[in-house]
This record gives sequence, structure tokens and C-alpha cells, in this order.
Amino acid sequence: MEWFTSPQIWLALATLTSLEIVLGIDNIIFISILAGRLPQEQREKARLVGLGLAMFIRVALLFSLTWLMGLTAPLFTVIGNEISGRDLILISGGLFLLWKSTMEIHEKLEGEEGQSTIKAGATFGRVIVQILLLDIVFSLDSIITALGMAGQLAVMVAAVVIAVGFMMLFSGKISAFVERHPTIKILALSFLILIGVALIGDGLDMHIPKGYIYFAMAFSVMVEMLNLRMGRKSAPVKLHQPYIEDAGSR
Repeated sequence: MEWFTSPQIWLALATLTSLEIVLGIDNIIFISILAGRLPQEQREKARLVGLGLAMFIRVALLFSLTWLMGLTAPLFTVIGNEISGRDLILISGGLFLLWKSTMEIHEKLEGEEGQSTIKAGATFGRVIVQILLLDIVFSLDSIITALGMAGQLAVMVAAVVIAVGFMMLFSGKISAFVERHPTIKILALSFLILIGVALIGDGLDMHIPKGYIYFAMAFSVMVEMLNLRMGRKSAPVKLHQPYIEDAGSR
């Protein structure tokens, strides 16, 4: 009954759900790009499995708060910086994002002309393993942020489930939009490089305010949307072939 009578709980749930959705956008983009390397009939399944793993990992982390908070204990010191288990995970995840995004951009721009995007090594299992690794990094970052905003486990679990359900609902449309527009895909990969740098910075105690990162991403998306809109307006109108033949016979 407390859920229905306490406005504080509803406010916390709405805030955390919005936070999980915002922090999950980059996760959706990365999952969509990885799933795009699979045959068409496997892509939707890979997206749903990837998001389901993300939900499972985040809920599991919430039920392992003692272990999670233990990750913040310093393990060793490097150049005056105390490195914890959480820092190692963030740095490793950031480096993986930099490597993977750079390789994807290279294949997109420097690959052989006409080369299929479905690589021989891009098996369903391999893609799921890569999604799982990134889910751990993204989940760790978002859960630690959520812990500072709410103290009730039930609220945090409900926010995660609602946010992942929302992302599952719209992941197909986001993936299709990214695949239709190559420039959006390159922009998304550039965002992942930016996020990778931010994760490495967080791991080294050089925190970059996330507001700056999200503002830069939002501004870049707005500029690209204007470019796409202007491109559609300036596209030449193609005349139907019968009309051209009639005009030539006169």
C-alpha cells in the first residue's frame, strides 16, 4: 500500500526510470550495431537477448549491494591514484569501447567496396558475449548512479524493469533508423568513443560531468537531423519514365 500512497516513491520511480532510459540509449545503439552484423533473421533476437541480459545483470547487481560497494575499496595505487575493482572494470570497458568503435568505423569507411557487413566471425554467440561484456560496464555505471538517488531496492528494481521494457519496445525502430542512415551509424560510433573516454576518465578519477557529454551528443544529433532534413528537401525529383518518353516524342 505504501507504493500507492507515497508521492516520494512515485517521484523516485519516475526519476530513476528516466535515468535508466537515458543511460540505456548508448547501450541500445551498441547492441543495434553489433546485431547488425548478424543475418537479418537473427538481429531482433540478438537485440532482445542483449537487453534481457542487461536487465538481468542490473537486477543481480542490485541484489548484490554488499559486493558492489566492496568494488569501491582501493586495491593499489598508480601515480598517486587509488585504483579499485570498479575502476578496473570501467577502464577495461572504456578501452573495449574505443577498440570496438574504432574497428567498426574502419570497416565502415575503409572496408572493401561491396563487402558484406555480415562477417564470417560474427556468430550469434560471439555477438551475445560482446553485448554481455558491455552490459556489465553500462550496468555498473548506471547502478552506482542510481544508488545515490534512491535507497529502496524495490524502487530501483522496478525502474530497471520498466526502463528495459521501454527499450525493448523501441529498440527495433532505433536499429532500423541507424541502419538506414550510415552517417547516424558513424555518429553513434563516435558517441561510443566519447563514452569510452569518459569511462576511462572515471576509472582514473578524472571525472567528466555527464551533462557536458550528453549536451554534446544531443547537439550533434540535432545538427545531423537538420542535415538529413535538408538533404531530403534538396533531393532532385525523379520523373516517371513514361512521362519522359511522352515529352521526348513531342
